[in-house]
Amino acid sequence: MVKDQKRWRLLRDFKKGKFCFLISVDNWSIELQKSEFYSLYLLLVRINEQLLVIKDQLMDEESITLELEQLPWYIQLEGKKNEWSLRFVFESQDLTRSFEMYWPIPIAQNLFYEIKNMWESMD
Repeated sequence: MVKDQKRWRLLRDFKKGKFCFLISVDNWSIELQKSEFYSLYLLLVRINEQLLVIKDQLMDEESITLELEQLPWYIQLEGKKNEWSLRFVFESQDLTRSFEMYWPIPIAQNLFYEIKNMWESMD
């Protein structure tokens, strides 16, 4: 399964073995294991739920920052109620690798929904 846009790409290929999910934004990409992708999916759903809880209370121009940490991920949503970016820090639990990624506006919203759809389509 491939979702390919001008500035981002999302790929699922179980034939690749251990690192079967690819997320690419602008000039970088990262491959994730299924368990890492799942934990990212769960965290994205949680931060979106937090945003939905406060969204109706926010004015259009009001700035917001939401943060969540659930190992191995830290995630930060920053922006306004209808346009936001996401920053991630991943700290490997087996100390094999760590990385950071940033999804700018409007890529963050698009990629969030595509990751959600991709994971939920596997059920």
